Amino acid sequence: MTLSGFCVSLAAALILGAVLTVIYTYKNTYTKSFAVTLALLPAIVSIIIMMVSGSLGAGVAVAGTFSLVRFRSAPGTAKEICAIFLAMAVGLACGMGYPGFAALFTAVMGVMSLLYAKLSVWEKKGADLCRTLRITVPEDLNYAGAFDDLFSKYTTAARLTKVKTTSLGSLNKLTYDITLREANTEKELIDELRCRNGNLEISAALPVADSGAL
Repeated sequence: MTLSGFCVSLAAALILGAVLTVIYTYKNTYTKSFAVTLALLPAIVSIIIMMVSGSLGAGVAVAGTFSLVRFRSAPGTAKEICAIFLAMAVGLACGMGYPGFAALFTAVMGVMSLLYAKLSVWEKKGADLCRTLRITVPEDLNYAGAFDDLFSKYTTAARLTKVKTTSLGSLNKLTYDITLREANTEKELIDELRCRNGNLEISAALPVADSGAL
């Protein structure tokens, strides 16, 4: 590894990391910390690859370090995970001494990302009406069919997906996947559910698949 090669790879990784960050932040929600991480990640991976090039032992040690990072990180959305893998791939290419291929890869993936963001392909109709509903009920309540009439009134589809006991078995937590008939009826549904479950905890959120988490 020469000084000139090191500088070229590092500069290419930093520039391409900034390009990837600009592409990711286009019409996506993000935090500054994630944007900075995404911009610097290709350079970090590039340096690591240059340092361990030709050393099997160092490569195994680095692989173990990367696996530990996963357990110290909060789960991300599908877009964030994809962006991180993309940044790592660019860093790997720069670290192996192929900044030209890294630039071409960045350009192609950037164009495809922007294209998919513009097009309505794979958009699920009525996705904004889907909810993951969690209802806490007392153990003496027979939850099978207990809310069917309310679901028929306020939803077009409702499916019980999970039952979990809590508080030493004195409570049950039910998880439903539902599709609302109308977006503005969510509060009315929750209010009527509260009358059935003894005013215990109820929560409604976007499904995991719609929020992007893997």
